[in-house]
Amino acid sequence: MLIIFYKKRLKKCLAVLLALILSIGVVYYFSDANYDADLVSSEVKALPIYKVDCAEPKIAISFDASWGAEHTKKLLEVLDEYNVKATFFLVNIWLDDYPDMAREIAARGHEIGLHSVSHPHFTELNKEQMTSELFDNAAKIEDITQVRAKLFRPPFGDYNNTVINTVNSLGFVPVQWSIDSLDWQDLTSDQICQRVIPKAAAGEIILFHNNGLHTVEALPLILQSLDASGLHCVPVGQLIYYENYYIDCNGIQKLNINN
Repeated sequence: MLIIFYKKRLKKCLAVLLALILSIGVVYYFSDANYDADLVSSEVKALPIYKVDCAEPKIAISFDASWGAEHTKKLLEVLDEYNVKATFFLVNIWLDDYPDMAREIAARGHEIGLHSVSHPHFTELNKEQMTSELFDNAAKIEDITQVRAKLFRPPFGDYNNTVINTVNSLGFVPVQWSIDSLDWQDLTSDQICQRVIPKAAAGEIILFHNNGLHTVEALPLILQSLDASGLHCVPVGQLIYYENYYIDCNGIQKLNINN
């Protein structure tokens, strides 16, 4: 009987010891300096606007401008021909080379957005550097075009919680895209159309580049298809909501119907 008693005591001691070891391991893991809260709770992930949940048949076309402008004048003529207004996200290094083209874009009634000073990966910057990139970009745009830009698209689509929270705290609106034309890869016009047209729907934000090699060829076909589908092209700023909204885990901006 004594042996059985000690065996039971030994099992209890081992169980307590195991529980203690596990507890210490959990505490150590969550107190580790390399612990990333984003990995534990995706619910706190800060996101830009990828698309908009809207009842109206609206879709937004956008162009990033960070290199070249050989095709931009023709691009503007196509947009005029189809009476479409788009959003152009401009980088300072592009603005320095093509200020007249930036003024032309604004003069034709297109929306201007921020795209940074030097097109860096924002996740590699600290808050002070991000702030400088944003404000200097905004100042250059306003100086050249007299437009006070509010929307911001991170270069390379690169962001994390710090980037999005910093952008929001400075009063700008971070915008991504939901349809990527990949025109910067010099796809043919047919390939660009195949990437864009089947996905086109209300609330989508399409990404093009002002100097894509075959973007000008693809654009009329895309605009004709959108029109035939009953979709009305608007600048991003006329698609998104500015109050009483939330962004879900997929980056879709939705009205908060509970308020």
